Amino acid sequence: METRRLGRTEHRSSVAILGAAAYWGSTPEDTAASFERALEAGVNHLDIAPQYGLAQELVGPLVPEVRDRLFVGCKTLRKNPEGVRAQLEESLGLLGCDSFDLYQLHAVTDLDELDARAQAAETILRARDEGLCRFVGITGHGLGAPAAHRAALERYDFDTVMFPVNPRLWADDRYRADAEALLEEAHRRDVGVMAIKAGAARPWGEREHHSTTWYEPYTDAPSLRRGIEFSLSTPGVSAFCTPGDVVVLDEALEIAASLAPMDDEQRRRAMEESADEALIFPMPG
Repeated sequence: METRRLGRTEHRSSVAILGAAAYWGSTPEDTAASFERALEAGVNHLDIAPQYGLAQELVGPLVPEVRDRLFVGCKTLRKNPEGVRAQLEESLGLLGCDSFDLYQLHAVTDLDELDARAQAAETILRARDEGLCRFVGITGHGLGAPAAHRAALERYDFDTVMFPVNPRLWADDRYRADAEALLEEAHRRDVGVMAIKAGAARPWGEREHHSTTWYEPYTDAPSLRRGIEFSLSTPGVSAFCTPGDVVVLDEALEIAASLAPMDDEQRRRAMEESADEALIFPMPG
């Protein structure tokens, strides 16, 4: 699988980052098998969080044996310094790590949330200074995430950002403008960029759920490939997080192993083909 430099972290991340949200309600056996398939496919970067159900407990026993070849990124939703520090230490213990490669403010969706997480931001920056993580960053869903993340880069010395990139969102003029401004700022600061929701299709609405993601993902190969290749052809994006469903994860890994970069015309067509889909945001409560 192709690897790309993740900004100033200097890590060459596999273009597919293993999104551990897929193991929310998995079993130890299924998690171990899926984790091994991801490593065999060339994945060298793990994205995990306490909010992903049972993921930390299920993935934790698998990490120590491969720690030397896995870039581990974890997250916190907490706001007060004591809570952030306690959650960081708990996650380190569950995942069998002495330190994380990356620790992030999780789910910063708008400027109000960024303001509310000021103490948390300072706490993870201190954790980097103490050696509990090597790098720090910010993540977030929602239409306001790009603007909030750009403001965060102006306030804090973050190393990475993680936000939604897909053709449907790029068809929204305001979102695309905010996202491109964030990408420009990230490039100027040499901040690593990771995409989420590359394979998102639409809200579930009243349809029966066939996947464990909170949004309905594309499951047909051409549409899933369109989303992944669009995300990875967006200038400045280093990698994408695989969808939070074990079956779709496997399909995404196959696509990531055989990427064909999109040119401008193909990207425009992908946006047109996706433009009539309903936006997946805001997230369901």
